[in-house]
Amino acid sequence: MSVDVLSLSRAINEGLRRALDQDPKVLVMGEDVGRLGGVFRVSDGLQKDFGPDRVFDTPLAESGIVGTAIGLALRGYRPVCEIQFDGFVFPAFNQITSQLARLRARSSGTLDLPVVIRVPFGGGVGAPEHHSESPEAYFAHTPGLRVVACATPADAYTMIQQAIRCPDPVIFFEPKRRYWDRGPVDLDLDRARPFGQANVVRRGDDVTLLAYGPMVKLCVEAAEADRTHSIEVIDLRSLSPLDEKTVSESVRRTGRCVVVHEAPIFGGFGGELAARVTEACFYDLSAPVLRVGGFSVPYPPSRVEQHYLPGVDRILEAVDRAVTW
Repeated sequence: MSVDVLSLSRAINEGLRRALDQDPKVLVMGEDVGRLGGVFRVSDGLQKDFGPDRVFDTPLAESGIVGTAIGLALRGYRPVCEIQFDGFVFPAFNQITSQLARLRARSSGTLDLPVVIRVPFGGGVGAPEHHSESPEAYFAHTPGLRVVACATPADAYTMIQQAIRCPDPVIFFEPKRRYWDRGPVDLDLDRARPFGQANVVRRGDDVTLLAYGPMVKLCVEAAEADRTHSIEVIDLRSLSPLDEKTVSESVRRTGRCVVVHEAPIFGGFGGELAARVTEACFYDLSAPVLRVGGFSVPYPPSRVEQHYLPGVDRILEAVDRAVTW
């Protein structure tokens, strides 16, 4: 078994490197992804090794990046676009939701759009405005897109390669606050968890915590800190499509569910999760599905972001409410 210990950012880099090496149609494009290697150095060294025709810088125009990627995909390429920060994806929103997501349906299934859009998302890094957003609900709401979020170096390595191989457009969310977290990475893709399948990270009997991206590690920390309750933690990994089977099996057994994400609770993806869990597990639930998330305000300045972001205390408070309902 070939296993390395890598940071999450390095794991994505190695996954991109392997994809570029195996398929000459794979391209990496975005603002500063070439010589600089990206703001977070995720694409560091790729242009040097694969050349500026396959790893190249683009103008500061997200709509143009995605529009160009659509054209390249229609010509048989597999472009991987980097959006430097989550808040910068909105200038490309029309291209993503009105064009990229619809072309397969518009062509009656005759066109594949194997475009991957990498988006560093979430807060916790002391960044300025527009650099700490959680826009996943917008894209999960859009039919025609796959939406995934990695939480560990192991998943980062495998999921980026699976996303590139996928014939559908994929929005690939990367938790920027976890870029420097290190962990074991199995380099054999044949042993990887199937694309779109959730992962039961920690077994428990009393409450199910549902999370993805940056909140998975926090939920594990909360579960380990709770000496009273046995808490199960599930990393969704894929938001659309959703692995409802794994989620439902867990909630039916524990009887309680708390959804955790960084995005504001109102209108957030947690509302969809809560509704689906309630529909599927109504007669097994001992309490309503509860949600922990950001407040319904614009993301605050970095000096107060820790008051905005969910923490272990807020998660355990929700667990106590669910158990004592």
